[in-house]
Amino acid sequence: MFPFISTFNIDRTLHQALYLQLANQFIELIKTRKLLPNTKLPSSRSLAEVLKVHRKTVVACYEELLLQGWVESIPKKGTFVNANLPELQLQDYRNQNDFLKKDYVGFSFYKNDILERKANAIQQDFMYLDDGVSDARLTPIEDLARIYRRICNRKHIYKDMSYGSTLGNLKLRKTLVNYLNNSRGLDVNVDQLLITRGSQMGIHLSAKLLLKENDIIIVGNTNYISADITFLNEKANLKRVTVDENGLQTHQIEDICKTNSVKAVYVTSHHHHPTTVTLSAERRIHLLNLAKTYNFAIIEDDYDFDFNYNHSPILPLASHDTNGNVIYIGSVCKTVAPVFRIGYLIAPKSFVNEAANLRRYIDRQGDALLEITFEEFIKSGDLDRHIKKVMKIYKARRDLFCSLLKKHFSTIFYFEVPIGGMAVWLTLDKKYSWSRIAELAKKQKLEMGEWQRYDLANNKHNAIRVGFAKFNEVEIKELIFRLKNTINQLIVK
Repeated sequence: MFPFISTFNIDRTLHQALYLQLANQFIELIKTRKLLPNTKLPSSRSLAEVLKVHRKTVVACYEELLLQGWVESIPKKGTFVNANLPELQLQDYRNQNDFLKKDYVGFSFYKNDILERKANAIQQDFMYLDDGVSDARLTPIEDLARIYRRICNRKHIYKDMSYGSTLGNLKLRKTLVNYLNNSRGLDVNVDQLLITRGSQMGIHLSAKLLLKENDIIIVGNTNYISADITFLNEKANLKRVTVDENGLQTHQIEDICKTNSVKAVYVTSHHHHPTTVTLSAERRIHLLNLAKTYNFAIIEDDYDFDFNYNHSPILPLASHDTNGNVIYIGSVCKTVAPVFRIGYLIAPKSFVNEAANLRRYIDRQGDALLEITFEEFIKSGDLDRHIKKVMKIYKARRDLFCSLLKKHFSTIFYFEVPIGGMAVWLTLDKKYSWSRIAELAKKQKLEMGEWQRYDLANNKHNAIRVGFAKFNEVEIKELIFRLKNTINQLIVK
């Protein structure tokens, strides 16, 4: 007789119901052929006595097994393991390492080296450089939570909890249209705006709709790495133009257009990513004229419009577009906190509708409750108040960070103080390498991040983008201290 009493383990401290614990163990025994087809199971009463559980627990277990098809009940005879179950083909794990890592794959799939990124495990007491993200500690979480709770307590909130439009919540779209028209000089209506899960979704949707294999898209010789990867993933042909202190060199764009059919130009016009320079007014007008003449799209990624420290924000290209050439992309993720995945794509209505159709098959819709929360957060003026508050803080952090860089590293690092944004473009003296600095920095518990990603075009500019916004004054001083110790080791060696 099968040793049921020694085989089953009932743990009353678990949250899982006892009958499910018992059923799952029966299933494992059947799968591994320790209980063979046609094996008769004990009566519910006798098994309950052996395992010291209530008979109803065993009855519920048998009913679950019957429902799933593992056993069959024969009137007046009892409960038996299903006689028609095929034998499960168990893998012979020759490579125990793959088995232990749960990484044995029993099927083939396509891998894409373009999308691969190295993930560093977070280590205690380490400081991690980034390319410019907001300080999550400044998030107005109490204001947002208060609005969210109020929305959830509304009598008819259930109407907003089912499937909605792939374009996003209508209230948020209307509020965003008014907000962006007033703050960015746009002249768009609600039919021209699609709510996204952040800027990256807007870039992805645009790339999918604009680019096929070998289609040409123009980008900077330094460019936002995630955008480059998105375009390369579509097998597009990236043509690179020089980026100088005035942004993309539009005359080089014109030269390319004269001999090639160009589908799009990607630009971060406000603060070029990664170098932080601003596209000049002359080049803005030139680029818009080129788009009209050569019928290409301008993907304008305005990722940090709100963060300007020396002057008012410069209006985006989209505010001057009268020919329907600009796809304008932005988000509130950087402004508030990256966890809130709310962004927008603005373009001609037909393009927006097609983007919404495509979005349906990768992300049916956004988070309606979160979108309604941000609609009220923006409409009440809370977003503007938050921006004014953090602007002062980030400006102070920029000033401190840049002053300490100049004080301690003027002979090894070269940079311009950024007029906006959350990061500095830091060029290293070509006598030294970032790879060596990254290696030495680990000894100071400082992680330099993926510094290699800033030169996908292999320009050998020897520069990286370093964010300052997420560090407070004490942390900035500690970061500089660790970096100074690292550089001292570098120079001595």
